[in-house]
Amino acid sequence: MECVAVLNQSTSARAAFKSLFVLALAIGLAACASGPDIRVDGDPNVNIPAYRTFGFFSSVATDKAGYSTILTTRLKDATRRELEKHGYVYAESDPELLINFNLNVVDKTEIYSTPGSTGYGYYGYRSGMYGGWAGYPPEIESRNYRQGTLGIDVVDAAKKALVWQGVAEARVTKKMRENPGNTLDTIVTEILASFPAKNAVSGQPAR
Repeated sequence: MECVAVLNQSTSARAAFKSLFVLALAIGLAACASGPDIRVDGDPNVNIPAYRTFGFFSSVATDKAGYSTILTTRLKDATRRELEKHGYVYAESDPELLINFNLNVVDKTEIYSTPGSTGYGYYGYRSGMYGGWAGYPPEIESRNYRQGTLGIDVVDAAKKALVWQGVAEARVTKKMRENPGNTLDTIVTEILASFPAKNAVSGQPAR
């Protein structure tokens, strides 16, 4: 009976460990899926709100195939909407600011480990009946995923100089793939949320 009690306690402890591990993993994945990682930067010597008009490069980086893609059209529409909300005016010819986009998706692998003596994962056949010795090597598992990076460059058209950039990185989920339009709208909105708003600013935009 003592052996059964000890075994039950050991099994319960391992079950509790598994629950905690699964919970921690779920929280980690939820954090990764909660939204893109946004980074923005700008030339501190340039007064961006002093610019008035914006447009797009005749050939942006997302049109590498030599023709305008649906992706580029969606990016332009979302960017134009957000910049106009910030008070800037879209201009077909001779804009003061030119916008460029770049999108990159790469395959990545996430590696994590659990103690090999827990009786879970590959070692589940042990079913808590016994475990490994002290210092038993951990069980290594991997998860493949795709990481997407979207960059928006804002360039002084006259000087051909970058004055502001925003970058978003996120794990590409099934929901994103199924709703590319909504995904791009959301990400562009988040990138440009911190773009300097147009206001009554005197002076010149350049140094």
